[in-house]
Amino acid sequence: MMAAFAPGLVAFGACLAILPLLRREHTLARVMMTGVSFVLLLHYFVWRVTQTLPPPGLTADALVGYPFVVAEAASMIAVCLSLLFLSRTIDRSPEVNAVLRRSRASTDAPLVDVFICTYNEEKAILERTIIGATGLNYPNYRVWVLDDGRRLWLRRLAQELGCNYLTRPDNRHAKAGNINHALRHVSIPPERPEYISILDADFVPMPDFLTRAMSLMQDGSVGVVQTPQHFINPDPIQTNLAATDVWPDEQRFFFDILMPAKDAWGTAFCCGTSSLIRFSGLMQIGGFPTDSVTEDYLVTLRLKEKGLRTIYLNERLTLGLAPEGLKEYITQRGRWCLGFMQIFRGRSGPFSRQSRLAFTDRLSLVDAFMSWSAVYGTKILGLVVPWLYLLFGIKAVHADLFELLKYFMPFYVWHAFTSLAIMTDVSQYIAAPAVLKAVVTGLAKPQGHKFKVTAKGGDRNRRFIEWPLLRLYGSALLITLLAIAYAFILHLRGENIAYGGLALAWSLYNCVVLAIVCFICIEQPRRRKAERFERDEPILIHEGTESRLVRMADISISGARFIDPAPPAIGAAIKCNVYGQSVTATVVRRTRDGFGVRFEDAVATRVNVVRAFYAGEYVRAFSGVRAAPVGKALLMRLFG
Repeated sequence: MMAAFAPGLVAFGACLAILPLLRREHTLARVMMTGVSFVLLLHYFVWRVTQTLPPPGLTADALVGYPFVVAEAASMIAVCLSLLFLSRTIDRSPEVNAVLRRSRASTDAPLVDVFICTYNEEKAILERTIIGATGLNYPNYRVWVLDDGRRLWLRRLAQELGCNYLTRPDNRHAKAGNINHALRHVSIPPERPEYISILDADFVPMPDFLTRAMSLMQDGSVGVVQTPQHFINPDPIQTNLAATDVWPDEQRFFFDILMPAKDAWGTAFCCGTSSLIRFSGLMQIGGFPTDSVTEDYLVTLRLKEKGLRTIYLNERLTLGLAPEGLKEYITQRGRWCLGFMQIFRGRSGPFSRQSRLAFTDRLSLVDAFMSWSAVYGTKILGLVVPWLYLLFGIKAVHADLFELLKYFMPFYVWHAFTSLAIMTDVSQYIAAPAVLKAVVTGLAKPQGHKFKVTAKGGDRNRRFIEWPLLRLYGSALLITLLAIAYAFILHLRGENIAYGGLALAWSLYNCVVLAIVCFICIEQPRRRKAERFERDEPILIHEGTESRLVRMADISISGARFIDPAPPAIGAAIKCNVYGQSVTATVVRRTRDGFGVRFEDAVATRVNVVRAFYAGEYVRAFSGVRAAPVGKALLMRLFG
């Protein structure tokens, strides 16, 4: 029995010994890590194909087993393609720093038009974005609010904050159409821009955003500089599992790991917001394409056909809002998948004769297609196959538990220690229904789909349940538990107990994942409209003619909490030195060890506070995943 565990233990020991010594930015280290994963995966799959398939024939075992191994093969191809692209990475920050040192004395800055795209976002969200955009440390730019909601209050807000306002008579082609309407408006000389920058309505740029992104446009072959999306609030998985501080938002792998790797291969792509795009390139391709609901990805492909590439600057230069609820999270993933399927079927797809893309670009598109279609599909089959054995005795995989441990455990352990696999499974299950629907819909009917906006803001101050998802995965969990009970309590199959051990272990793992998914479906309340961030620093406050030092406990763009043994009365007006300036505030509550304040609502104060907040380091970047705190957070959420 111990011999079966030996490969897994060896892989575990190798992880512990090697991982601390490797630096992920070094190509040799990445090749080593991805190479080990590939070898272990190949070792498993050779065994899977040569030793575990049911005998050919029109039997239930074969009718289930062979399609399942094909699905597994497709999923493994997706993994191998991902490993290939992950074997390299690039960091462009040193290049940016070198350019800025050389050009510090230059004052000849090209004109940039910053487009803030909006449809139905609330005032508090848009105001922050406009304030941030009008406070950039760049000498030659204009800000345009592109309002597809045609709201009078937004026109007034834009005028009040000193930026341009633009709308159109209809909403044709959604966000892409909105941008194209603005492109036509600004293309008239002599005020024609050399570059445009795209910001979603909830993404606030930091002061150096344009300056640092522009430094990479020195090379005339660069059509797009894309920067990552970072979020000021936790996503639904973090919130609903109470794991905000120990588990990153679901986008961190994509923006911090995958996109730099894609850039190293020359296959980085535009993600819409937080990007800088060469205006002349957009004019060559006729503006933003409208034949996909993910027009940003398609912009990269069309620009590549004109010889203009997309590069990636992995620096935190904008802060936005992650989807605040599961419904919005799922809608967003479904739209991304649908848009990609439209691209895959269109003239810029990897197998299109009209496309002039390079081989690596086509391979990157195949990689994305396999990740959307094969991986998510195999995940669902991974729920069903154990049921079929436990309930009906259908053996899709002819192996026992110890054989699986011997061949699959080494890869899984290695993979788990480099990516915390169980949480990856959780996030994929949550999005799987919408993703698989989008795969089928997009491939069958690539045109005629409406752009679905990801809602932001709104009332989130109560707990509620995402019933459609909970019914689906709650039922899957119940079936799994009933299948285990049926096979091992009511109908014990003595002659197949070895294989039953495999089905049991597989099902128990599924139970853990499904239980986590079900808990995520219970949306936790978010009572604060503005995210608060913990601080521990002395602050000078002024109450009337008296001044004293207190300690700041937390802060947001709307207020703060202070630790003070002698707090002022509720309703008292004070001045406090926060964000590097004196801000008037009102005491709104007393706490156990101090008091809370709300900053004054004057426009000038809001402008100063927002700019200072987003220019500072109040929002902490996520530093890394540690398995023990994640496990503790999960246990507290499940049993607390």
